[in-house]
Amino acid sequence: MRSKHLYLVVCGLFFCSAVLVGCSKSDPNSGTGASAAGSKFLLTAEPQNAKGIKEARGSTQDAEEITVVGRIGGDTDPWVKGQAAFLVVDTALKPCNEKDDDACTTPWDYCCDSDTLPDNKAMVKFVDANGSTVATDARELLGVKELQTVVVQGKAKRDESGNLTVLATGIFVRN
Repeated sequence: MRSKHLYLVVCGLFFCSAVLVGCSKSDPNSGTGASAAGSKFLLTAEPQNAKGIKEARGSTQDAEEITVVGRIGGDTDPWVKGQAAFLVVDTALKPCNEKDDDACTTPWDYCCDSDTLPDNKAMVKFVDANGSTVATDARELLGVKELQTVVVQGKAKRDESGNLTVLATGIFVRN
């Protein structure tokens, strides 16, 4: 009887430690709240050599593979409704809430930097295998929100005005 109880205790401890070890593996993107469909876009490690938005706008050619880093924002509503798309701003710019003299209610719009903002922002669109923008709001799909710093991989798309869009295939959300 005593050995049976000891066996159960040992098995229970083994099971609990296996569960704890399994749970302790930290995926930096596990806390983003991404949907099951969005999890395929989440990168498990931050890509190296990401360009800032301003640098990418100045040096990236159309259809070039690109990795950029930026903060979600650039407008009072940086989201494209019903699509996995949003604006990002170069991390060199400070949002209004990080400036001592600003009481802006929408700090992610960077209204305090309206003169330099156009050269420091880009559009990010998450695309499927056919190159079409995913028809799910980015907040729901990826669990992201305003002012989060993200590293995005994809292909550059340039328009005639020099604006940059990243046709994204992967995202890493910094904590």
